Amino acid sequence: MEMEGRRREVVVSSLQFACSDDISTNVAAAERLVKEAHAKGANIILIQELFEGYYFCQAQREDFFQRAKPYKDHPTIARMQKLAKELGVVIPVSFFEEANNAHYNSIAIIDADGTDLGIYRKSHIPDGPGYQEKFYFNPGDTGFKVFQTKFAKIGVAICWDQWFPEAARAMVLQGAEVLFYPTAIGSEPQDQGLDSRDHWRRVMQGHAGANVVPLVASNRIGKETIETEHGPSQITFYGTSFIAGATGEIVAEADDKSEAVLVAKFDLDKIKSKRQSWGVFRDRRPELYKVLLTMDGNL
Repeated sequence: MEMEGRRREVVVSSLQFACSDDISTNVAAAERLVKEAHAKGANIILIQELFEGYYFCQAQREDFFQRAKPYKDHPTIARMQKLAKELGVVIPVSFFEEANNAHYNSIAIIDADGTDLGIYRKSHIPDGPGYQEKFYFNPGDTGFKVFQTKFAKIGVAICWDQWFPEAARAMVLQGAEVLFYPTAIGSEPQDQGLDSRDHWRRVMQGHAGANVVPLVASNRIGKETIETEHGPSQITFYGTSFIAGATGEIVAEADDKSEAVLVAKFDLDKIKSKRQSWGVFRDRRPELYKVLLTMDGNL
């Protein structure tokens, strides 16, 4: 017997823009693009990682801790709550969180009525030339989470998390129907010949295909220079934000220089049936995966 009922469709969006180092300018830009995405029919709209300013982790500077703010009564989150309620859209909001003496790279999930559904704190913290996040951020303590929004149950992780298949699988195991990854990634200051953009995209396309869920990635563009103790450091952020379908196919993509508002529509029930029938969750063997709980592969 064929089940009758309303199709659960969702329109997702990825934003891409260049940041200045002025909070009000960047938040206004994000708000403008959120409104543009809404005008295109978007229900869930992803803004890039740490969009309030420059990606400051190029340098290890004590004064940059002043950029952090507590989660409670955070002004940008409050502004996005108002916007989400006004437009009836879901907005994950990335921010630099101060929690007493701890600091996190965090994201608050704002539902379509303006309700704050809670935060996720970035689990995997990189540390390399130009991306010295361990100086600023404690490893996240929330674990991988999913959020039941008005339009879909979503999993949200942050930048370096996107290189770890365990994170994507953990969110989908908890029922995530779409994965979202806000990002800040570009050139490598120590090696101008290294371009990771294709690798970056393929890894996330793999997460989408392996878990049979759509995936949304948002990255910034533009050239940013930060003064460090060794002189200026510069990263050119390569954008190329994208939306992938449930088999990993690219359904919308931006270039590496232009501001962009990407949108794509997905039938969640159709994808759910595909995921169930494909068997990758039916045939899992969790009892054989204990090696994943080790660092060196020895049980």
